[in-house]
Amino acid sequence: MRRVYKSYQAEDLSIAGSFPRDFQYGDTEADARGGERGSGSGQPKILLMGHTRSGKSSIIEVVFHKMNSTETLYLESNNDIKKEFIKNSPFVQLEIWDIFGAIDLKDEKNASLFEDCDGIVFVIDAQNELSEVKEAVNTMLLAVDKAHRLNPNVNIDVFIHKVDGLSDDQKIETQREVQSQIESATDNLSAQVALNLTSIYDHSVFEAFSKCVQRLIPQLPMLENLLNVFISNSLVERGFLFDLPSKIYIATDVFPVDMQLYELCCDMLDLATDISTIYGRPGSQFDQQAGSLVRLSNETVLYLREVGQDLALVCIIRMDNFKNHGLIDYNFDGFKQGVTQLFRLRSKENSTATPDTSNLSNNLETSNNVYLSPATPPNTVA
Repeated sequence: MRRVYKSYQAEDLSIAGSFPRDFQYGDTEADARGGERGSGSGQPKILLMGHTRSGKSSIIEVVFHKMNSTETLYLESNNDIKKEFIKNSPFVQLEIWDIFGAIDLKDEKNASLFEDCDGIVFVIDAQNELSEVKEAVNTMLLAVDKAHRLNPNVNIDVFIHKVDGLSDDQKIETQREVQSQIESATDNLSAQVALNLTSIYDHSVFEAFSKCVQRLIPQLPMLENLLNVFISNSLVERGFLFDLPSKIYIATDVFPVDMQLYELCCDMLDLATDISTIYGRPGSQFDQQAGSLVRLSNETVLYLREVGQDLALVCIIRMDNFKNHGLIDYNFDGFKQGVTQLFRLRSKENSTATPDTSNLSNNLETSNNVYLSPATPPNTVA
């Protein structure tokens, strides 16, 4: 597919101010999530678990440190607990514990690992023998049981990893075996286990981690509401709110995610980031008024606009509808202000009660006061 790339600085548009650089999860995050946190970081805690050489460290390096997939072949096995503190956009503030595969979960001394645990990502090497896969599932079930005793609301994600080396039939067989074993063992647990087929050689691992992170964002329903209002009033086909450093999409619209569209958006982010690194201002991937435009050969436009520090909105728009780019830019201004307000609302909440989001909800319900309808474009349309 032929692509035409264009980058620009939208200096002639009226854009809401960018997020302050210190916007992040603060001390009140425990209150926003409904309980006290003991990890001390005020960030959601994820345990990345799996047997030795299952690909845990490779996932962290590829997703969060931009390591080339081929370079992960030279990574050494992790022999200890490695803590990663991810501080990207205001929404992606995570504490990830990379647990070495040889850990004895039956040892009560290791029970403290599951304290204040918000999520578990268990990685299973799909290229192993079926008996080894079953053994890995048993280890995962033991971890789920221990975590669920301390936190009944813990999120469980299983990455059936390294599927790039399997045929379609092998993928289906492995997924069916893992799912069957999990369902038969978790009948007495209310924990929901999400299965994902992943590989570091495509974008499947980014999508899987996106779903994992989304469940740890308390503001997600409001973000999705804002995004849906923007899309429905702006002649936009699809929209993704991205964390730029990791290419994790924080929120999207109500439609199912199309992997081809997601991969195109990720490729666009890579291109825009590389160009910005060369020609942009020092210390920032994107200027607060930066944007990028990609025209595809199928009369579709990929349109990127900066929302905040390391946060960007990527829209898929038909070429005919993009002629009304003034409408899109005008409504984007309202969307950006809504996201900024969402964080300021949480930041100012200092009590132990759940933050009051009624005012923001009312603003969304009366969104016609903020967004223009497609039938009434602003005077800025050329």
